[in-house]
Amino acid sequence: MGMPKHIAIIMDGNGRWAQLKRRPRTFGHIKGTRVAKKIITACSRRGIKNLTLYAFSTENWFRPQEEVSLLMLILSRYLKRETENLVKENIRFSVIGDLSRLPLDVANAIEKSIEATSQCTGLNLVFALSYGSRQEITQAVRDIAEKVAAGEISPAEIDESVINSALSTFPTPDPDLIIRTSGEQRLSNFLLWQAAYSEFYFTEVLWPNFTESHLDEALQAFAMRQRRYGKVSSNDNNHEKLPN
Repeated sequence: MGMPKHIAIIMDGNGRWAQLKRRPRTFGHIKGTRVAKKIITACSRRGIKNLTLYAFSTENWFRPQEEVSLLMLILSRYLKRETENLVKENIRFSVIGDLSRLPLDVANAIEKSIEATSQCTGLNLVFALSYGSRQEITQAVRDIAEKVAAGEISPAEIDESVINSALSTFPTPDPDLIIRTSGEQRLSNFLLWQAAYSEFYFTEVLWPNFTESHLDEALQAFAMRQRRYGKVSSNDNNHEKLPN
């Protein structure tokens, strides 16, 4: 099947990794950020066009305040330190999610990184921050409803393309491959609409232990799959012929 055009990753297991080493959960987040840096570069150099990382969900705001504050600090430092490298690697950076909830210094760092990489033409790197797919879809419905109320569009004109264009991920294509680490096998409110025909790859590896070799294993597994999008493959000769 070749290389996916868009990979989305649920980077799970930072806290458990730290606990196994009898260290604070925050230690796992720091290590996880270093792994993310390596995987971003690896995807870029493998010719992946789009990479979305689930960095911070809307539910993560309910974690202990100390942990949330450190996550925000790690994010801010990452962007300030790595923006120059993103430009060097020709990686364009963008963000999806409810950014109004982010601390001002984080929001400013995001804005500067987006501006600095805006002319890059390689990997499109998307951080899902303060992101929840149900919230995203709810907002899209509101936006479309406002257009209907304003007479800009009729209810009959609402189709999948209209909904797609109202989502925060637009115009990034739907993910071909979604990877989740740490053994959990669920989407956790991540790209629910966009994942309709995505291939899933679950691994027991905790995110801080995830390497380029593990990425290549996921890519190899993807290459072996046949995507039918609900249809019957033209190569499938095992289906019975219907009577005339």
